[in-house]
Amino acid sequence: MDLNTLKYDEKGLIPAIVQDADTSAVLMMAYMNEESLKKTIKTGTTWFYSRSRQKLWNKGESSGNFQKIISIDYDCDEDTLLLKVVPEGPSCHTGEYSCFYRSITGDTAFQSENMLSTLYTIIKDRRDNPKEGSYTQYLFDKGADKILKKVGEEAAETIIAAKNQSKEELIYETSDLFYHLMVLLVNQGVELNDIMEELKKRHK
Repeated sequence: MDLNTLKYDEKGLIPAIVQDADTSAVLMMAYMNEESLKKTIKTGTTWFYSRSRQKLWNKGESSGNFQKIISIDYDCDEDTLLLKVVPEGPSCHTGEYSCFYRSITGDTAFQSENMLSTLYTIIKDRRDNPKEGSYTQYLFDKGADKILKKVGEEAAETIIAAKNQSKEELIYETSDLFYHLMVLLVNQGVELNDIMEELKKRHK
């Protein structure tokens, strides 16, 4: 596509919506100009134009929370971009998973469709920024053998809950299993998007 066909505003800017490629959760909205869009395409991470500082900025350049580009789409009017990314940490400067963590009509801090990515991001942050007293940090400190042992234990407890025909018990134990699986993925350097891509291949 010729980038010149995009409809930038009078200041040469175009709004860019950033979406988690795994969950489709909207992470943030910022502005791009032609230069930042080209740098995004070239580097594979998001670059935006700051209207307040009047300069380009690379998301994650100071925080380390980069966003890996999966795809860049544009709308029917050619005046808005949609960037699907794999976030390497919280997307909001407040430390929240998404900039849209507050709601006028209800609490959306942990919407069900965002929960796995939110949990993965929190676990990854515990690994990268140790927090005293954190159970997650305790697991990372103990290493792979401890994590694998817990995954095995939780899997067994999930099976027992299912055999007991207890819906409440099954929900509880499955939640424990999901959590420990997430710790295992982070410890092994496996991204959620890696799992999603494998599931997509199987679906096809």
